[in-house]
Parts: sequence; structure tokens; C-alpha cells
Amino acid sequence: MKDRGSRQRRSPLEWGVRLVLAGAVGWIGYLSVMQSVALVLPDSRIEEAHALAPHNGRIAGRLSQTLYRSGASEADQARAVTIARDALQHDPTAVEAVATLAADAFARGDQAKGERLLAYSQKLSRRDLRTQLMAIELAVAQGDISGALRHYDIALRTKKNAPELLFPVLTSALPDPAIRTELVKTLGGQPKWAAGFIHHAARSEVDPAASAAFFRALQARRVPVPDAAGVAVINRLLAAQLFDDAWAYYAAAHPGSDRRQSRDPAFTNTVEARTVLDWSAVNGTGVSTAILPEAQNGLFDFTVSMGNGGPLLQQLQMLPAGDYVLEGHSIGIEQPARSRPYWIVRCQTGGEIGRVELPNSSQAGGRFQGAIRVPADCPVQMLALVARSTDDIGGVSGQIDRIAIRPAPARTAP
Repeated sequence: MKDRGSRQRRSPLEWGVRLVLAGAVGWIGYLSVMQSVALVLPDSRIEEAHALAPHNGRIAGRLSQTLYRSGASEADQARAVTIARDALQHDPTAVEAVATLAADAFARGDQAKGERLLAYSQKLSRRDLRTQLMAIELAVAQGDISGALRHYDIALRTKKNAPELLFPVLTSALPDPAIRTELVKTLGGQPKWAAGFIHHAARSEVDPAASAAFFRALQARRVPVPDAAGVAVINRLLAAQLFDDAWAYYAAAHPGSDRRQSRDPAFTNTVEARTVLDWSAVNGTGVSTAILPEAQNGLFDFTVSMGNGGPLLQQLQMLPAGDYVLEGHSIGIEQPARSRPYWIVRCQTGGEIGRVELPNSSQAGGRFQGAIRVPADCPVQMLALVARSTDDIGGVSGQIDRIAIRPAPARTAP
């Protein structure tokens, strides 16, 4: 009976203990939920995340980086340093906090402390972008190009948003031969960001001659350069009137190319990415054209409706001064002379230097030929097939399966 009464007297105490334990579990659960919520909040809400989890070192480290930004006030910077130190008290591995303290040390001129903290940050994580940026700046200041590029590589491998920030900086450095050489070595390792950077360099506003030299160096190291990137660089070189550089790059990419001749006479080039040094079909209102390449012998097909005309096919030339022969073969052209297309060669600066009329394909087996003389003051020319506007209801159509310009045979002395 005594034991039973004792148990009854202890029962309220037991319930009290149970309530306290339940409250503790609930509080722990609440804190856990708050921590989880805080961790997933974006940087735009980092102050809110820190308020929810003030003792979480990683969240505090993120807040310190947000506060210690470029152009921040002295008050924000001081607060960032305080928060970073507090973060490390709670979590010595909070890499963002270490990076903030390193940045502050460098800003105050304490190089030794900054380098020590930067080295610690590197040991903690390779994924902190700010750490890699500081390491890049330090390597550049020390003239360590390979070291800087090593940190570029780390950042570009580990952070998805790094290309947006770092690609423009890298491309702006391409005119420097030393940096270009080291960058080629880095890309020789085929990092996953290589193709994206090559495309970026091809489209950038950097000196196109530097981009071309960079691409040639990559190719020499057997690093693939996509055709589209090469085309973009050649067209940029031509737009900048760097004609010799454009030809040098094109000729290296197309072995056997001869500056004294037009290219791809039988339309066998099957590449989709074309430069203005390749054949380009021109389409427009009432004009339908197509290059139909084949490995052995392709052709160019065109149809022009009544009342329309203009360029149909063209290719940029860099023929040295001298005499040339334009020759080729047509199929299916049967029109009166006033409606037939013709070949024209113009100087890039303007002015026609040659014209060859197309006969009907039933004449001379479809073959045509004419003479062209390139003057010394015309280093760049455009060869084009031009359709005359016709009033024939059926318009004009036909095909060209061969077209070439070659040097005229040397004249023999009488």
C-alpha cells in the first residue's frame, strides 16, 4: 500500500519531467527547422537567414561576404569583419568568413596575414569563388601567370556562374603572348570549360589577330577549335581589314588553298559553317538559291521569279594583281540574253574590274569563259553571280556545277 501511495505522489513530478522533456524536444525541433530554412534562403535574403540562425557559422560567413563587397561603406566592412570573426567562433571551417578576413587583411595592407588566411581558405574549400578571385589577383601581382591560370581553372571547374565573370577577363588578356601561351597549355588539358571559352573568344571584341593566334596555337597542340569559332574569327579579321591575317588563318585551316585561285570550284565543301572566303548563297524576295554539295561534284541551284534579281552566289577573293581566267559550266539556263545571269568581279572598295556573261547551257556544252585583270590597287575582290531582273513570266532558273578563277597562262614571246 505504501509503494502504491508513493507512486501516486510521484506521478505529478513524472508528468512535469515529461512536459519539460517534450518542451525541450519541441524547441530542438524548432531550432532544427529554423536552421534548415535559413540554410536554403538565397543570398538576397541572407540577413533574414542570419536572424533565423544567428549561431550558424556558414550563414554568418555568407553574410560577411555580402557585406564586404566592392564599394561597401566602412561601417558595413567593419560589421562584416565582426560577423566573420563570430562565425569562426561557431564554425572554424566557415570558408566564406575566412575569405572575408583575408580580403580585409589585404585591404589594410597586411600582406602576410592576408596570404596566411588565403592559404587556410584554400585548404578548407576550392569551391569558394571569392577565394579563387583573390588567389588570381595575388598571382597576377606576383607575375605568376601559370599560378593565376591554375586558379582560373579551379574557379571555372567548380562554379557554374564563373564563366560569366571570368571569360571576359581571360579574353581581354589574349593579346599578351605570355598569357596566351600559358592559356594554351591550360586548355591542352581539355578542361570542361574549354569549348565554352573558345566560342566566347571567337565572338568577343578583343583584337581578332590575337584570337586567331590563340586558335592557331590551340590547333598546333591538337586542341579542337570548332568550325563555327574559326569562321567567326576569320570574318572578324576581314571586318577589321586584316586581310593577310584572315587569309593565313583560312589557309592553315584549308590546306591546299591558293590565294591566286577561287576555292571549291565543284561545290564539294560540305561544312555548314562558312566564311565569306567560301561560297555563300544569297536568298531574298523572289530569289531562291541553294548550294548542294557532294563529295565528288556538287552544284549551285537558283530560281529567280519575274521582276526580281540581284546577287545569287558570291565568294571573297584576294587575288594578287595580274591576269586571270574565269571559267565554268552551267546546266539548264535557257533565256534570251537580256535575262541571263552574269559573273562580276568588283574591288572591295567599289568598282567593277571584270564581267563574264553566261551563255545558254545549250551553247558550247554549257561551258563559259572570260578574262579578268586585277589592278595593283585592288587587293580584295568579290566574285558574284548576278541575276538580271526579267519580265519573262517563268523567271530564270538554272544550275552551276563548276566555277573557278585561275591565273591566265603566261604569254609566250613572239
